[in-house]
Amino acid sequence: MTPKHTLHDWLTYIESLHPLGAAGIELGLERVRRVYAALGLQLRLPGVVVTVGGTNGKGSSVAMLESISMAAGLRVVAFTSPHLLRYNERVRLDGVDAPDEAWVRAFAQVEQARAEVPLTYFEFGTLAALLVMLEFAPQLMLLEVGLGGRGDAVNVVDADAVLLTNVELDHVAMLGADREAIGREKAGVMRAGQIVVLAEAEPPVSVLAHAQQLGLLAGQSLLQRDKDFTLEQHDADAWVWQGLGQWQAQRHVLPQPALAGAHQRDNAAGVLMLIEALKAGELWPAPATVKQYAAGLRQVRHPGRLQRLPARVPVWLDVAHNPAGVDALAQAMRDLPSVRRTLAVFGVLADKDALAMARALAGEIDAWYLASLNGARGRSSENLAQVLLQSNAAGTFQIAATEASPFLAYTQALHDAREGDRIFVFGSFLCVTNVLEHLESRASSEADE
Repeated sequence: MTPKHTLHDWLTYIESLHPLGAAGIELGLERVRRVYAALGLQLRLPGVVVTVGGTNGKGSSVAMLESISMAAGLRVVAFTSPHLLRYNERVRLDGVDAPDEAWVRAFAQVEQARAEVPLTYFEFGTLAALLVMLEFAPQLMLLEVGLGGRGDAVNVVDADAVLLTNVELDHVAMLGADREAIGREKAGVMRAGQIVVLAEAEPPVSVLAHAQQLGLLAGQSLLQRDKDFTLEQHDADAWVWQGLGQWQAQRHVLPQPALAGAHQRDNAAGVLMLIEALKAGELWPAPATVKQYAAGLRQVRHPGRLQRLPARVPVWLDVAHNPAGVDALAQAMRDLPSVRRTLAVFGVLADKDALAMARALAGEIDAWYLASLNGARGRSSENLAQVLLQSNAAGTFQIAATEASPFLAYTQALHDAREGDRIFVFGSFLCVTNVLEHLESRASSEADE
């Protein structure tokens, strides 16, 4: 076996273990459980463990939990995926990306423990992430589900609590063609005896049925938006989190989250219900105050979520990559000040519903700059143009350019933009990553001159 001394060495190696490399996905826990047991991880998890599942808003919810925890003085670790620029981002230790050397140690331990057990890129990385997190001896461990729930590698961990953000259509080939089928997969992260928060008002029946089968009690261990908590706008700068039922004594006036978009208040509401429930169950590791909630919401950061870039016209990056995510993006566009024109840089993977995503923004976008995405699941800009034009009723989609990469599409859009215009880059994590990588590389080169 070739020696692996650096993080790059290890990432190259674990990509080589699957025919599809990092894109290889095989749901199911049998392989992961064997290596998890060999590592002895089930006996070593410290503190309180929270799993965050759902379709959209998982990463933002983890970021808010992390930020509030840090405001409360807790030692907190967070595992999220995918990363935008560097693999290190997948584990944060008190808000700081885990260093290369911690990953190298962890990958070596997983490799030794797995023997001949085959692991996908994500499975290998998840087990390594748990080892990295354990080194930090956290009081609170936050785990974001990768895909689905029941068969996701993160589900090897028996968490103390689960936050399910929402259930929407995505990855339908693997999870099912409707919300009920997808809900059954998402609900698979739940356990009997857990605290479970459902952050949407109308979750699929399949989710509620699974919770009932587990013996979770409504209003106690099972907490649902608009039954146990709700939110309302207070004024332009604040909103109210309000408990309902046995939680009605809890009412918090809070600042808008630092993450842009009205949908982030929905994410924040679920996060606060989870913390309130952990407090009530004496599982939250420290006193939690409204002051800490407010500080955490003001300080939260999560790149790629309506991220504003410095440019000569307003540029926003968002990793929205399914129809529901793009619906939230459309509302955010409408909530921003009106402009002369909105230009879209749009790149979508081949297994995504590109047409539904584009239609959600049809009334908001004046010109489309389509980008090719490479890789096993990639889609060319020409194919994307064909998909849009085949249903181009009354010229809905004005395609300005088809480019070989998101950065080239962004460069063309920026060239074409005039005063009073704005640009949105969205459609895929890969789309946002490609633009950020090139901008970072350019900034680094200019700094060296």
